[in-house]
Amino acid sequence: MLYYLFDYLEREFDFFGAGVFQYISFRAGAATLLSLLISTIYGKKIINYLRKKQIGEDIRNLGLSGQLEKKGTPTMGGVIIILSILIPTLLFAKLDNIYVLLLIVTLVGLGFIGFVDDYLKLAKKNKEGLSGKFKIVGQVSIGLVVGVTLYYHSGVVVQERVPLGQEERIEQIKKEGKDVRIDKIEKKGDKPYYAVAYKSTKTTVPFLKGNSFDYKVLNVVHTDWLEAIIYIGMVIFVVTAVSNASNITDGIDGLAAGTSGIIGLTLAIFAYLSGNIIFSGYLNIMYIPNLGELVIFATAFAGACAGFLWYNSFPAQIFMGDTGSLALGGVIAVLAICIRKELMIPVLCGIFFAEVLSVTLQVAYFKYQRRKHGLEYAQKNRLFLMAPLHHHYQKKGYHEAKIVTRFWLISILLAVFCLVTLKLR
Repeated sequence: MLYYLFDYLEREFDFFGAGVFQYISFRAGAATLLSLLISTIYGKKIINYLRKKQIGEDIRNLGLSGQLEKKGTPTMGGVIIILSILIPTLLFAKLDNIYVLLLIVTLVGLGFIGFVDDYLKLAKKNKEGLSGKFKIVGQVSIGLVVGVTLYYHSGVVVQERVPLGQEERIEQIKKEGKDVRIDKIEKKGDKPYYAVAYKSTKTTVPFLKGNSFDYKVLNVVHTDWLEAIIYIGMVIFVVTAVSNASNITDGIDGLAAGTSGIIGLTLAIFAYLSGNIIFSGYLNIMYIPNLGELVIFATAFAGACAGFLWYNSFPAQIFMGDTGSLALGGVIAVLAICIRKELMIPVLCGIFFAEVLSVTLQVAYFKYQRRKHGLEYAQKNRLFLMAPLHHHYQKKGYHEAKIVTRFWLISILLAVFCLVTLKLR
């Protein structure tokens, strides 16, 4: 909203200083600061309100040190995160940008699903909360909205610079892409070129020289409807998987929030580079017009996670609950898909991946041992002392603050490694 206000003031009145709102870097910095202020200042008020309403976590005794002391700690803290992202985004981002709108829908939609789950658990004393199938239906619905919009919306395109004299590349693009739009660009001090924008289902593949993969190669019958199903199905899978992975990771103080903040900041860097025609050209990566606005959302996301840690770090004064964990994971998934970096998720979200993998392996190993040796043997011989992975280390005697710090460090290393892939091919 402020972007449009100051844009009007600059055009109509040449208002002093209004021009800084044209810079993504300024608006991203302002969004980060505001998200931090909202989460730290108003976070305390929300915590006090939840305590007054006696909305506290009812924790099952899993035999973990310090666990029972957390009983009654306010939850639904994801509301703090959602507000801390939503308000700066509404103020500083361009609200006609399709990528920003999709992320707002994802944030609010998955946050609402998590809120209903938390509400049923706490206010209605329903230990199961929202049924698992209803959660999946909600996640799939959000993924479907995102997938259909990205596939069909005319504003979701990639763009290439094709120098004059290389018109054969334009013909190749016409065969590969859809809705090809060609503009001839002539600038002083720059060689003329064609700016060729087109719809594509291409994504980025790290480490490969070609650095791209097109989902349409999976369309073996070469029909438009199957291509749409493949792409939209991929989006639904990624959104559902990452939101559930974030939910599983949210098991000890500060783990999900800190890890998500690191991932969000990394995706902000990717969005800035892919949305800038100069940097994308220098790095030889896919240029995606209008993607730069995602930087405002992503930096607000990182700021909200950092601010939430003020109250969520050990010992936690509030838990984010499913309200926050589902929303964080879904936003990360949609950010990665918009930036066309979803194939990098297993590395960038390595902590999430390890947590989910530990649960999957634990269940599979238990079923195998039960089938081969019986229930008693399977119960005594588990692959991990407890799953997810962070509980395994708690059982080994590590303090949860040490576990969280080390997981953060691993997440930072994975983030740096992903950034290095920009030139490592």
